[in-house]
Amino acid sequence: MASSHSSSPVPQSNSSDAFFKKEVDATKRFRPVQSLPDVCPKEPTGNPNNLHDSPSLVVDQQRWTIYHSKVNLPAALNDPRLAKRESDFFTKTWGVDFVDTEVTPSFYLPQITKEHFALYQQEITPREKVHERCKNICTPEGTFDRTLLHTHDKSRTDLEQVPKIFMKPDFALEDSLTFNAVLPWSHFSTAGGKGNRDAASSKLLQEKLSHYLDIVEVNIAHQISLRSEAFFHAMTSQHELQDYLRKTSQAVKLLREKISKIDKVMCEGSLRVLRLSLTRNNCIKAYNKLKLMATVHQTQPTVQLLLSTSEYVGALDLIATTQEVLQQELQGIHSFRHLGSQLCELEKLIDKMMIAEFSTYARNDLNRPLEDDCQILEEERLVSLVFGLLKQRKLNFYEIYGDEMINTAKNIIKQCVVNTVSQIEEIDTEVVVKLADQMRMMNFPQWFDLLKNIFSKFTIFLKRVKATLNTIRSVVFLVLDKNQKTRDLEDTLQKNSAKESVVDSEVAYLTHEGMFISDAFGDGELPAGAEPGSQRNTSPNSEPCSSDSVSEPECATDSSSSKEHTSSSVTAGGVEMMISDDMKLTDLELVRLANNIQELLYNASDICHDRSVKFLMARAKDGFLEKLNSNEFVTLSRLMEGFILDTEQICGRKSMSLRGALQSQANRFVNRFHEERKTKLSLLLDNERWKQAEVPAEFQDLVDSVSDGRISLPEKKPTATEERKPAEFLIVEGQKYATVGTVLLLIRIILEYCQCVDNIPSITTDMLTRLSDLLKYFNSRSCQLVLGAGALQVVGLKTITTKNLALSSRCLQLIVHYIPIIRAHFEARLQPKQFSMLRHFDHITKDYHDHIAEISAKLVAIMDSLFDKLLSKYEVKAPVPSACFRNICKQMAKMHEAIYDLLPEEQTQMLFLRINASYKLHLKRQLAHLNVVNDGGPLNGLVTSDVAFYTGNLQALKGLNDLDLNMAEIWEQKR
Repeated sequence: MASSHSSSPVPQSNSSDAFFKKEVDATKRFRPVQSLPDVCPKEPTGNPNNLHDSPSLVVDQQRWTIYHSKVNLPAALNDPRLAKRESDFFTKTWGVDFVDTEVTPSFYLPQITKEHFALYQQEITPREKVHERCKNICTPEGTFDRTLLHTHDKSRTDLEQVPKIFMKPDFALEDSLTFNAVLPWSHFSTAGGKGNRDAASSKLLQEKLSHYLDIVEVNIAHQISLRSEAFFHAMTSQHELQDYLRKTSQAVKLLREKISKIDKVMCEGSLRVLRLSLTRNNCIKAYNKLKLMATVHQTQPTVQLLLSTSEYVGALDLIATTQEVLQQELQGIHSFRHLGSQLCELEKLIDKMMIAEFSTYARNDLNRPLEDDCQILEEERLVSLVFGLLKQRKLNFYEIYGDEMINTAKNIIKQCVVNTVSQIEEIDTEVVVKLADQMRMMNFPQWFDLLKNIFSKFTIFLKRVKATLNTIRSVVFLVLDKNQKTRDLEDTLQKNSAKESVVDSEVAYLTHEGMFISDAFGDGELPAGAEPGSQRNTSPNSEPCSSDSVSEPECATDSSSSKEHTSSSVTAGGVEMMISDDMKLTDLELVRLANNIQELLYNASDICHDRSVKFLMARAKDGFLEKLNSNEFVTLSRLMEGFILDTEQICGRKSMSLRGALQSQANRFVNRFHEERKTKLSLLLDNERWKQAEVPAEFQDLVDSVSDGRISLPEKKPTATEERKPAEFLIVEGQKYATVGTVLLLIRIILEYCQCVDNIPSITTDMLTRLSDLLKYFNSRSCQLVLGAGALQVVGLKTITTKNLALSSRCLQLIVHYIPIIRAHFEARLQPKQFSMLRHFDHITKDYHDHIAEISAKLVAIMDSLFDKLLSKYEVKAPVPSACFRNICKQMAKMHEAIYDLLPEEQTQMLFLRINASYKLHLKRQLAHLNVVNDGGPLNGLVTSDVAFYTGNLQALKGLNDLDLNMAEIWEQKR
């Protein structure tokens, strides 16, 4: 706001407040000399801080700035539209309604008066008086130095007015940027109609430059005055220096005349002789170059001739030698400017020819008739092709052979199927067009012969592939061995290089002078590292070199000139090849290539296995393989196992595809095998009436074969079997076993499982699991039928008799007898890490024993319920023996009759001891109920007579005469 509308709490300054300001010394009030406005701007350095803030007539004349404004502030504040003049700026901005108001003082700011500064005035006033008094008394020191400093500062200040662009060491008005910066062109083109303003700007520029010139001249004059003595001394020394130069020039002229006379007398003749010698040497070199050019000119026809005979290695060597000669000795020859590119194109053509040739060779080698031989097809041709491909670094040529292997494997199966189908009259090829459908129409013998034929063809195919790949690997190893020998030779030469340093320096000097080794040394003076020209190797098809010793090293066909040496090597097949040193392959590349070739052999095995798997899967689409019987599947499994072992022996590595397919089919076979036998066992159990069955002779022979220590199904002997009658019991290691027909067949089924494991070892674990499941199923199902009385509904039995129970127990005992034998059979065929699976047999044995114990308990329970029923009605009275005891003895005799022939005598005795214990318990309880005691009375006598009758009858039974009945336990002991 305006000052008239504000009330500041700070007091205003007046003349009485002079102590607030500090006076400045008059000597320090130095104002620099004011110069004219800077119309010449500084050079454009890119730093905005170095530019003047004031306007420039040169730069800013085309740009409007605030300095062009022609309206002053009062004129801007006057509004002619108003009737009366506003009192101030605020009424103009905010309208005529704006009025002055009193500003309310702030409650938060104190009112400041002069009294607040009284203390400060009292403290500072004495100090100010002392300072003024000292300043007036003391004279300023260093007045003269300050004068000089002032003069120097003034001079420096004047120079600073001159723009920096004039001080630059590379200042030149020829530079357009510099010229435009110093003298803008626009100041000199006054015809544009700008008038007096442009003329004034030009005049101002001229005055400014004149001012800069005056400043510089003044400073130069000042500097000269300071160094006047040194200037006059330099002028005096200049005259003496000119006298010395004049005398020196005369001496140099005399010396040059003497040197010219010496040159004519002593040097011109000798130099002419040397010049003629050099000309002669140049002519000889030109002649040799022409001969070399003639030889190089014949390169292309020679290469064509070599290619016509499939000499790819020789053609590549010739091209490489010619390329090296063109780059080293014939470089820059105009007539050969296109020969290098032509040879490169020819080399690319040879690459394509070699690849096509190798592809043709692989096709011919793999598709020739599969006879029982593994001779390599045209080994020399193969070795030559491999050397050429290695020379050209075509290291992926083995992939071509791999592709041909895949096609050949397909063709082998297809051809075998076609040949077999054509020999089967039942298959009409016109009706059934597809080979897969024709193959599915074969029966097992026909299909098995086809598979056998395919496996034999694949075996021959793999042997042939192995022989070819071994030859290729031998070539690779020959090159690798050559590289190793070359490195050893280089190491040896490097060790001997120190001893031959003197000879090498002499040879280098003679070569530089135009002479050659054969001229400088005699026959006995040749250095150890040099070979005479007569012993150099020349490439085939090259022209003989001239006998002139000068032209020998220039011959293009000289292997020493191209630094290529060859060595003879013999491949595995006895083919001798020349290996050149220019195969630029590292040991790592060669080793990797050898490994890839070996991997290709493994791939060949995998290809055969994969094609065989596809052949099997095509036949297995209609469930053909799952319908095979045990003998057929075992035959098929053995054939496949034999082929797998043959391929592993040939290729040295296992292929898992066919083995996996065999395992998959084996698993399906195991599932079907197990389901068939489990279903068969289920049907047998559902129809079993649990009566003792006769034992055919073949089953007895089967059991006898197992007793001999081998588990196998004996061959059928129909003639001998008809003469032998079935037996009543099955004799196993001297013990009689009464069995049912289901158990006899179960034993045969168990032996089939064991024999299947012998025939197909890969399914041992699966068979063990399935056999365990079968044994558990028999145990649980027989328990349901007999103990659970399920046979009453399934078969229609009227009741489950004690004979049924005893027969079931004996059958279970027969199976338990064979479980350890089965366990030992599987244990011998399992891996140690798979022995944990044998615990299944331990669990099965326990389950069977528990089942047998339950049957025994059931028999005891039957008699126990009988005793409880009869003895609960027992009364001690005449006649003796009583009807109750006669009935009990009768039932005991029936029980003995039912189980004696089925169970062993020891088991019968143990069973009757348990029955007798139950009898004594019930009798003791009844006597206690009747209050009959062992007191010798008439009741005691009657009971003793009945017990004696029971004891006599029980001991009269067969096998129970020595049974200790201990009948005294029926009486309660007196306490």
